[in-house]
Amino acid sequence: MIRINKPKQPPDVLLKKGAKQRRKLCALYSRYRHDYDSGARTFHSHFDREIYAHETVKRVLIQSQHGKCCFCEARITHIVEGDVEHFRPKAGYRQNPKDELQRPGYYWLVYEWSNLLLSCPKCNRRFKGNLFPLINPSERCVSHRGKINREQPLFINPAKDDPQEFISFKRDRAYALNDNARDEATIKMLGLDRVELNQERRDHYEKLRLIYFLAFADPPHPLSREAKALLEKAVKESEPYSAMARAAIASRFSPDA
Repeated sequence: MIRINKPKQPPDVLLKKGAKQRRKLCALYSRYRHDYDSGARTFHSHFDREIYAHETVKRVLIQSQHGKCCFCEARITHIVEGDVEHFRPKAGYRQNPKDELQRPGYYWLVYEWSNLLLSCPKCNRRFKGNLFPLINPSERCVSHRGKINREQPLFINPAKDDPQEFISFKRDRAYALNDNARDEATIKMLGLDRVELNQERRDHYEKLRLIYFLAFADPPHPLSREAKALLEKAVKESEPYSAMARAAIASRFSPDA
């Protein structure tokens, strides 16, 4: 994960159509509060994907994230368009993966720019889903009338936090820098240590390792300058697995790092 810098100004469709829909959702909740809290009613039919996943919204997310998944940093847009991910889930939430789905979810944030990210389908559907654990679940904001600033999410938010203050890499493996609940929950629950992702990063790591030793060969190799240029490119935000590349290069590809 790396820090994501989105434009402060939301796309117009969120400011106009999204704001209108938000008012409707809040009005529905106020009118049928007990039904929505019990799950007798759901907001599913009222969520308009044509607004929160509008082409203008997705385009800005793709540009801001350089076509990479907000969680695993894999480049996704050459294969799929990616999912518009709600950091705080819209339809319901779970504190733990095996918990029953609690409703109604963060319905009032469906069209909120600060709540939208671009994710690969695997991170979004297989791992993140409706998961949204809090450090203190009793402080969860359960309606638009609550105080959401009291929540302390366990997941690192790449659009708000700097993930590199929490997570680093030993070769291809992500690990918690601070050995605390937020770091661990982000890695484990979001599948940042899944086997197939580790394999992809391992392949990338090995290529970078060879480039590194070519770049700093003694005596200098004829291709050392080009190799150094490739390393400089590998740590840029636009490159896949750049957080891992930064950690590897900083450690000089030490086998113990």
